[in-house]
Amino acid sequence: MATDTLTHLATGLADGSVRVVDLTQPLSERTPVLILPAPFANTPGLSRVEISRYDERGPAWAWSTLTVGEHVGTHFDAPIHWVTGRDGEDVAGVPPAKLIAPCAVIDKSAEAAEDPDYLFTLDDLRAWEAEHGPLPEGGWLFLRTGWDARAHDQDAFLNGGRTPGPDVECPRHLAEQAPIVGLGVETVGTDAGAAHSFDPPFPVHNFLLGAGRYGLTQLANLAELPPTGAVAIVAPLKLVDGTGSPSRVFALAP
Repeated sequence: MATDTLTHLATGLADGSVRVVDLTQPLSERTPVLILPAPFANTPGLSRVEISRYDERGPAWAWSTLTVGEHVGTHFDAPIHWVTGRDGEDVAGVPPAKLIAPCAVIDKSAEAAEDPDYLFTLDDLRAWEAEHGPLPEGGWLFLRTGWDARAHDQDAFLNGGRTPGPDVECPRHLAEQAPIVGLGVETVGTDAGAAHSFDPPFPVHNFLLGAGRYGLTQLANLAELPPTGAVAIVAPLKLVDGTGSPSRVFALAP
């Protein structure tokens, strides 16, 4: 049976009936980066120094040294990223089976377009489940807000800290009762822009990472996925002691 399933998948990929959707934003020196207020330290964005480029330093090859923060661009949050998950998994310790999982996509792009401070609530989640069924066991929840359209511009993407995301009770519920492995968003972080003022602050990080779940940020092309039925493939670096990692994220969709 497993062999048949893999054969059908390979056939679907070959004939196009299964699409590969790239959920990853391009990573470059222009990728928007979270900016924290003083006195907090900030992550660097991507920068590179050329080692050689088909010249006397290396006549047949080109390569560079990269400097980049763990939480830059489309990236994965491990539990140890947050103090509540400090005794949990690093990036290298995440079981590979959890990185390939079904995904549910909840579309709140219209609400976010009308109000950049839009908060995704537990009532929103329950309304989606009433229409589409329960969240997938061992799967991802992806929140679509349309924010990926802003990812080419730092100011538009950060929007002065006004970005959509979950309220407090929804991530509490996701951490305590939902069967998901993690939450993915299109914004610069898994929490809403106003989450610094919530009780507790940054509830997605606080509750989900504290419960051993994961985060994905700065996703792209969620509009190409159905509400249910797609499978996410998340590929962070196998970084020992990593609190996070820039990642390539795909979805297999009908």
